[in-house]
Amino acid sequence: MATIRPVVGNWYQETEQGSIFEVVAYDEEEQTVEIQHLDGEVEEYDLDTWREMTITGIEPPEDWRSGFELAQEDAELADEPRHPEDWSGALNQIEPDDIGIEDDWVE
Repeated sequence: MATIRPVVGNWYQETEQGSIFEVVAYDEEEQTVEIQHLDGEVEEYDLDTWREMTITGIEPPEDWRSGFELAQEDAELADEPRHPEDWSGALNQIEPDDIGIEDDWVE
């Protein structure tokens, strides 16, 4: 049984299943502990369940951000502005008659 008090920002390992997680919220008033696994999944436990778990405190894993990182192709030039090759765009090539829009403007 866990006698470890949950501390927000600390990392733990549940020894029976081997899952590694960080405590991201602890509400003493509501008696709940919110954890986030390496893959980004978030779970909430009541304090009684937390105490029944076999938990040990650990150092943050090297790849602790892996669940939140962009894929390599998404990360490349993420801050660079993107400029289309053709500024006119595909919508400018559509004629109103082709999509059933009548010209309601009278001059």
